[in-house]
Amino acid sequence: MDTDLVLTLGILLIVVTIPSLLSAWVEGRPPRVGALVLLAGMSMILSAAMYRPTGYRFDEVPGVMVTVLSRAIN
Repeated sequence: MDTDLVLTLGILLIVVTIPSLLSAWVEGRPPRVGALVLLAGMSMILSAAMYRPTGYRFDEVPGVMVTVLSRAIN
């Protein structure tokens, strides 16, 4: 699997997890599913950064995400 795709999916998982975590916090229940998805997203980002030979800089992440989304559309 392409490291750019893994990075993009990890970031999207973290973004999707935020409402679940906030909902659990507001309702006073433990955020079990949200924490697992957050952990999965963070591990995807970490593995993508480790397996790419040059790593990722913060300023190139948006360009990587746009590239992955344009590949998915075409």
